[in-house]
Amino acid sequence: MHEMHFEEAVEYLLSLGHETLTIKLGLRNTELLLRELANPERSFPAVQIAGTNGKGSTATFLNSICLSAGIKSGLYTSPHLHSITERIEIAGIEISGKEFAQHATEVRAAAELLLKHRQIESLPTFFEQVTAIGLVSFRHAQIELAILETGLGGRLDSTTAASAQVCAITQIAFDHEEYLGNTLAEIAAEKAAIIRPGIKVAVAPQEPEALAVILERCKQVGVEPSLSGINFKVDRVSPDGRCQVTFETTTGRYEKIWLGLRGRHQIENAALAIQLAEILSTQRFSISQSAIVTGLEAARHPGRLELIGTGPAFLLDGAHNVAGARTLQSFLEEFATRPLTMVFGAMRDKRIEEIAEVLFPLADQLILTSIQNPRAASVERLNQIAKKFDRGQIKNAPTSDEAINLATQTTAPSGMICITGSLYLIGETRSLIVNRSESVSA
Repeated sequence: MHEMHFEEAVEYLLSLGHETLTIKLGLRNTELLLRELANPERSFPAVQIAGTNGKGSTATFLNSICLSAGIKSGLYTSPHLHSITERIEIAGIEISGKEFAQHATEVRAAAELLLKHRQIESLPTFFEQVTAIGLVSFRHAQIELAILETGLGGRLDSTTAASAQVCAITQIAFDHEEYLGNTLAEIAAEKAAIIRPGIKVAVAPQEPEALAVILERCKQVGVEPSLSGINFKVDRVSPDGRCQVTFETTTGRYEKIWLGLRGRHQIENAALAIQLAEILSTQRFSISQSAIVTGLEAARHPGRLELIGTGPAFLLDGAHNVAGARTLQSFLEEFATRPLTMVFGAMRDKRIEEIAEVLFPLADQLILTSIQNPRAASVERLNQIAKKFDRGQIKNAPTSDEAINLATQTTAPSGMICITGSLYLIGETRSLIVNRSESVSA
C-alpha cells in the first residue's frame, strides 16, 4: 500500500465511523489489530486513566510530572481541538503530521489485511485505529511509559487493550448515558472494568453509589485500591483562578504548589496525579518530590478553563456534561469579570437543558451558535432552551466565527467572554481567539 500523506490519513480515519459503534463489538477488533502490528503495547509499561471528568487533566498533570522527572513519556488523549496529531505526544511534543501519516498507513494496512482474511467483519473504527496509531508511534519512539486516557467508558474502550499495569479512576458522573448506562452504578461498572488482577489502581473521591461498585470490582479481582488518602490545604487563590496548594500523602509533603491548571476542581486531579506518580516511583521509575512539584506547576491543558488575552479576556472551557458545567459555574461565580458574555454551542446528543440551566443564568449576554458538525444542535433548538433559563440578552450567530466577532464587538473591555458547551466549539474558535489576542498585544 502506498504511504498516505497527512490529509489523506485524516480523511481515511474520519470515514471509519464514530467510536460509539465500537461499544457493540468489544475489544476483539483492537486486540486483533494490535496483534497484527506485533503488539506495540508490550514494548512499554502504561498508565490508563478512566472516569467521567478530569481524565485529560489528570493525564496532563502526570505527563508533566514525568517530563520533569526526565522520563520519556508518551501521552495519548482525546478529543483534539485543532489537529488529530494533538492526541499523541512524545516527551511533551506533539507528533508531526508526517509521522502520524506514516503510522496511520501501517495501521490501515494491518486492518485491511485482517478484513481480507475475514478475521474481522468490518474495519476497526476511528478510535480503534487512532489508538493503534498512538501505540505504534510510542513503540517507534521507544518511550519509557505510556499515559493513556480512555475515550469512552472503560470496559470496551480500545485503550483497555493495552493492559496497563497502573490505572486511575477520576470522578464518575453522568455522560454518554446511551452507551454506558442510566445509573451512576452502571456507568461506574463500565469504568471499573479496567481494574484487573495484579494491577495498581488509584481512585479519586466518588459518590457512594459509584464507590461501592469500584470497591466491589477491586474485591472480585483481588486488588487493594489506593483511595484518595491525600490531605491538602489551599494556601492562596490567584485572581484568575489558579490555586496554590500544599498536599500531604503518607510518603511525602508537597509545599505551596501553584497548580498549572485553573480552578479548584483541579486540586482533586492533581492529587490523583500525585498518587499515580508515587505508585510509579515504587515501580522502577525515579520520580523525586521536586519533579512532582515542578510537573504540577508546569502543566498546561488547552480548552479547559484556559484564559487568553485581556480587554475583554477570553475564557475557553469545553464543559459538555452537567458535572463539567457545574465546575465552570463555580469558577465563573468566583472569578468572572463583568459583563460576562457567554458564547454557547453544543452537540445535540448532550443534556443541553440541564447544562443550560446551570450556565445560562450567569451570562449578561448569551450568544448562541452552531458548530460545523453533523451532531451539532441547531441555533433554533438552543434558542428554545435559552428562553427558559436566561435572564440576560440573547443573540444568535450562524457560525462560531461570527459569534466571536459579535462577542468582541459587544463586550466591554473590563468584561469576559466565555466560550463553552463543547470542545468542538473550542476547536473551531481557539485559533481565531489566539491570533486576535496576539495581534492586540503585539
